[in-house]
Amino acid sequence: KSGFIAEDKSIRLNPYQLLAYRTIGLDRENAQKVGLEQQYDAYLKGTTGKRLVRSIGGGVSVPVDESYEIEPENGKDIITTLDIHIQEISENALMKMMLQNQAEYGCAIVMEVKTGKIKAIANLGRRNDSAYWENLNYALSPTEPGSTFKLATIMAVLEDKKATLNTPVNLEGGTWKVANRTVYDSETHGRYDVTLQQAFELSSNVGMAKLAMSYYSATPSKFLKHLETLGVTDKTGIDLAGEGKPIVYKPGSKYWSNATLPWMSFGYGLAITPLRTAMLYNAVANKGVMMKPYLVNSVVEDGTIIKQFVPQVVNERICSETTLKQLKVCLEGVCINGTAKRLFENAAYKAAGKTGTALVADGKFTYADKVYQSSFAGYFPAENPQYTIVVIIRNKPHAARFYGADVAGPVWKEIADRLYTLHVRESATKQYASLTANDSTPFTYAGAEQDVAYLNKHLQLYKNNTTSVQYAEWLQVQKQQGGVAASLLKYNEATVPNLIGLGLKDATYLCENLGMQVQVRGKGKVKEQSIAAGATIQKGTTITLILN
Repeated sequence: KSGFIAEDKSIRLNPYQLLAYRTIGLDRENAQKVGLEQQYDAYLKGTTGKRLVRSIGGGVSVPVDESYEIEPENGKDIITTLDIHIQEISENALMKMMLQNQAEYGCAIVMEVKTGKIKAIANLGRRNDSAYWENLNYALSPTEPGSTFKLATIMAVLEDKKATLNTPVNLEGGTWKVANRTVYDSETHGRYDVTLQQAFELSSNVGMAKLAMSYYSATPSKFLKHLETLGVTDKTGIDLAGEGKPIVYKPGSKYWSNATLPWMSFGYGLAITPLRTAMLYNAVANKGVMMKPYLVNSVVEDGTIIKQFVPQVVNERICSETTLKQLKVCLEGVCINGTAKRLFENAAYKAAGKTGTALVADGKFTYADKVYQSSFAGYFPAENPQYTIVVIIRNKPHAARFYGADVAGPVWKEIADRLYTLHVRESATKQYASLTANDSTPFTYAGAEQDVAYLNKHLQLYKNNTTSVQYAEWLQVQKQQGGVAASLLKYNEATVPNLIGLGLKDATYLCENLGMQVQVRGKGKVKEQSIAAGATIQKGTTITLILN
């Protein structure tokens, strides 16, 4: 045999580029795979084909006998839980703050409350050229959580009935000496006698340290038992390789000292992943039920689902109903009266969450470099939680802005604002504002019938009474002084269609199917077309579309 022999080679394409780049992962021939590419490689890689060949001169190999060939099999598809719109919202909101604050790295996680599905996971790290890229999965990297961990501390105290929300706590003006060290509150408040709830709302390190020392200094293992119940000492078990192991010291360890417990109470001296923090807050939002986070809905082969993944409960009850109600009051109080008050003053929804500001040192930087980790963890709407969001940002040394409410908080709120508008449904206690006057602005829209029908269902643009319109493939909707009307768009293969009002996707689809090439200028829907509607089509002709 002789002649030309073609060898196919497959490559992975990332059509969305930066979005979830690290989570989706990399499929590399000469290096370890990462992300979902690594985790689900057994499904994705398929089966390599085999062929019996013989070598001839010049290092060329030719097939010997086709009966010895084993045909390759395509890999299967995985359908993720990620929502491309939520991912883009999260990535953009995080990027905006990263650039503003010239931060070192950051991550944002969006989890669906009732299922544990990860709807978005954005990770941005600063490169040597000061640009940001999804270089590492920071959501799976353990760090000192700071004040967001105070939720675990008050849960332990309330669950053991050591105190109530009205139990008095002396904040000592924001400074307290214990175990030959000094605890400082990150924000100056000058407060002394407050309640437990107020201490939490003010994010007082002194308040949390006093609670831990008052109730657990003699039995620190009891406090740690609560952390085990919350899963803090274990990995989350998410279906993604590379998750770091949490660091939680225990009595008897060479790292345990008299200062470990009080510092642990406000999120220092231990390390957990942002994803673990998301699981904790999501459990409070989900009526005390802790869900396992996951990233893949199903595995599909030739359009058929061969493996389906379902939500998994890892802890049916993290605390009592009484404690849970008190935790919710505290988290809502932070957004109404506490450190996040200004952030949510004009919000269209009720939020529940906690700010965090932690001074960190991790080898590259020391505490003297004043590197702060800003965070915000919470859920919304508070009365009927749909999403849990956690934002963590590691700031540059000596950053001018570093408080959680000023850095991570705006990112959290921007994501929540967009999700509330796009996805969160009306509740009995909160209704969307209704229009009291008709829109008088003329408009023209056109598109595939199913797309136009979808919009009409939700926006009620026109009343559909004719069978010809109802079952048309393409429709045009126009608003004139006389009202809104839908009309059938008729296209044939011989003449150039009327593309005015169509979106770029639909216009390109029509033109290319008719054998024309498309050039585009502008953005939006088609305003003008270079070849008039009705002109005879010549295959290969280029038509220019002006969008606006």
